[in-house]
Amino acid sequence: MPRVIPPDPRLLERRRRIAAQIRAARLYANLSQQDIVDRTGMDRSSYQDIEHGRSSPLLDNLLRIADAIGVPLADLVRE
Repeated sequence: MPRVIPPDPRLLERRRRIAAQIRAARLYANLSQQDIVDRTGMDRSSYQDIEHGRSSPLLDNLLRIADAIGVPLADLVRE
């Protein structure tokens, strides 16, 4: 069984900052979480986990979220 390595605290902090940028972009676009779920086809709990920084999103999901909000991907992951 492969060993699961927990994320480094610095990585977790970066994930939380990106999650906050996703949430801010969504709110700026005046969209609800349900709007994003409807536009992306993602599961609501998966989207919430991404927006709250509890999970690391796949690149495909980040692209879907950026498209649903109507912003470039770079705006969501800029540091």
